Amino acid sequence: MQNGVRALMLDTYDYKGDIWLCHSFKGKCHDFTAFEPAIDALKEVENFLSANPSEIVTLILEDYVEAPNGLTNVFKASGLMKYWFPVSNMPKDGKDWPLVKDIVVKNHRLVVFGSQKNKEQNGKDGMVQGKCPKREDSSALNDRSKSLVLVNHFRTIPIQQATCKDNSKDLINMLSTCYAMAGNRWANFVAVDYYKRSDGGGPFQAVDMLNGKLMCGCDDVHACVVSTN
Repeated sequence: MQNGVRALMLDTYDYKGDIWLCHSFKGKCHDFTAFEPAIDALKEVENFLSANPSEIVTLILEDYVEAPNGLTNVFKASGLMKYWFPVSNMPKDGKDWPLVKDIVVKNHRLVVFGSQKNKEQNGKDGMVQGKCPKREDSSALNDRSKSLVLVNHFRTIPIQQATCKDNSKDLINMLSTCYAMAGNRWANFVAVDYYKRSDGGGPFQAVDMLNGKLMCGCDDVHACVVSTN
């Protein structure tokens, strides 16, 4: 089976005496923004990793949890700790990450990024044509001491109908804009809403482009030729 890397962006909050996934605002989860208990989603991730031993999952957490050891406890309860990529092994000063095959061999197949800082963002300002703004709590886009680049491309208030346009040519153009702003580095992760909705290839085409650029400098990953030597 070919190795694969999948990424999820999750917003975690204290809610109803537990840890929940919410797409909320001002650091508080409400009845109309609550999605499901975090343990339910994390158990789905555990089931996926268990059933697919050559797959890697990256979780990017917007962390608003204040309960002591709240996230730690829910990760332990989910059974995911056996797949955890050790923080001490994460590259520093812009150094390269381990190869996918080496991560799989060591079974460090869950890579988690998170922060306790307030990460609320203005999605409208983040989708201005020709601009690639960063969050206030992020490093400069062209800071090469950071080895990974994440591009967020979604609105503050999700609008399903608008994502057909957002996830199409606008997304490809934004990735190219952010490439220049990030010191000629292509994004390693791209986050969107309603990833199945688009006019044309959408996020799937965008990911194929990014993988092609990162792997062989091509406009599509399918144009990359894998050496048999």
